[in-house]
Amino acid sequence: MTKFHFAGRYNDDPKSLITHEHEPGYVPFKEAPTMNKLAVVMNSIAVVIAFVVLAIYFVLARAPLNMLGTLASIIALVPHEFLHAICFEGDVYMYENLKKGMLFVVGPGTFSKFGFIFMSMLPNIVFGFIPFIIFLFDHSNTFMGTLGAISIASGAGDYYNAYNALTQMPDNARTYLNGINNYWYIPSDSK
Repeated sequence: MTKFHFAGRYNDDPKSLITHEHEPGYVPFKEAPTMNKLAVVMNSIAVVIAFVVLAIYFVLARAPLNMLGTLASIIALVPHEFLHAICFEGDVYMYENLKKGMLFVVGPGTFSKFGFIFMSMLPNIVFGFIPFIIFLFDHSNTFMGTLGAISIASGAGDYYNAYNALTQMPDNARTYLNGINNYWYIPSDSK
């Protein structure tokens, strides 16, 4: 059973995060080595994604962003993290550093390759892609279009994690967080 804890403001010290002990034979993901570099990568990806989905929105809607949809996308940031959290087993901790545009959860558990990709993508599917697809079928539904477009763009870190798992992990590997970084390993019963 998942237990959710609000851990407060992340202070840029990866050692302050609740993490998983390193597993034998662990391999670090090839990813940004520090939270500052990771934030730059994530924000850059988010800007590119936002440009694309907002361009689609404006071409199809021929209307400004829906204010309620914008507000809903901001409010959805916390439930977004809850959807990540329910995929973990045991204790999950949410951290924030709003000055750097960061809100994230960590936990000591491990995931299969598919499980990690699913955990990473679940909130983006629920708050981003489903509402945006609804908008694609009904261009007048600017609430769903705005909620979806902004939520899709705000999932940049999740896409980065899913991409890394997809391209770096063997199918029989498991992954876990240690500090701000992800690691994978092959369980001894899979060798």
